Amino acid sequence: MSPTFVLVHGAFANSFSFAPLQAELALLGHRSAAVDLPGHGFEATYPVAYQAPQDPAGFATTPGSIKGVTLADNVARVVEALERAKEHGPVILVGHSRGGITLTAVGNARPDLVDRIVYVSAWAPVDLDAGEYNAEPEMASADAAALMAVLAGDPAALGLLRCNFRTADPAVLAGLKEAFLADGTDDEFLAFLNSFQPDENLDGGTSADRAQADTWGTIPRTYVRLSEDTSIPPAMQDRMIREGDALTPDNPYDVHTLESSHLSWLVRPRAAAEVLAGLAAGPAVGSSVSEAPAAG
Repeated sequence: MSPTFVLVHGAFANSFSFAPLQAELALLGHRSAAVDLPGHGFEATYPVAYQAPQDPAGFATTPGSIKGVTLADNVARVVEALERAKEHGPVILVGHSRGGITLTAVGNARPDLVDRIVYVSAWAPVDLDAGEYNAEPEMASADAAALMAVLAGDPAALGLLRCNFRTADPAVLAGLKEAFLADGTDDEFLAFLNSFQPDENLDGGTSADRAQADTWGTIPRTYVRLSEDTSIPPAMQDRMIREGDALTPDNPYDVHTLESSHLSWLVRPRAAAEVLAGLAAGPAVGSSVSEAPAAG
């Protein structure tokens, strides 16, 4: 029976960003469901002060619906989707970027609902809490300044992270493009940037949410490396893979590589869809495959 792909987005994103990938999967004969984590998608807050002309002071202080949302809330939302999808056959759970933290916590909580777990340049914490990896040497080349340049308001006061992605500052926009979509056109970058929502929750998990060998470690797993990613550099992606393999050496990652920045695999998704379709057909666990990009 053909599996259902359940797709989990990263920070400041939502289910909408998976639409091109879902179209490619459908054309390859596969069904998928993209999940909006709590406070995302149509549950997101877009303050009037975020509209044009912007009111920076109002934008920095307007409450947001994602305040108080926890990793446990994210897990509950994904588990609900998995339970429904599992009624129709196998499930492949796919997460990107910060969505990997939720994937890992779901794998710890309900491994029975997941037939394969797939990280696409995503956090898969094993040895450290997710947020602690940002201070590690593998992140030295990451451009943290890009997000800091659009940070709006005091996270402690708001109870959330808020960014002004509608800035018109050319230097800031250039930094964001370099960080997220350096291999895309300016129009592709602005189109994706305008799909971001301004708010993200603060809960990145604790040591209890790191991968556990007796639960998460029993699920067949895949890591899709993005070779041109400067947000989660390949060195950090490789560390995620090494730590997972060390935790459960008898169940190593099946590794694939796409020539892609952090976001271009979603803008031109054919190559990624073909990798996922191959997993649905039953890949050899533990293989290491390099995939060339394809026009999307």
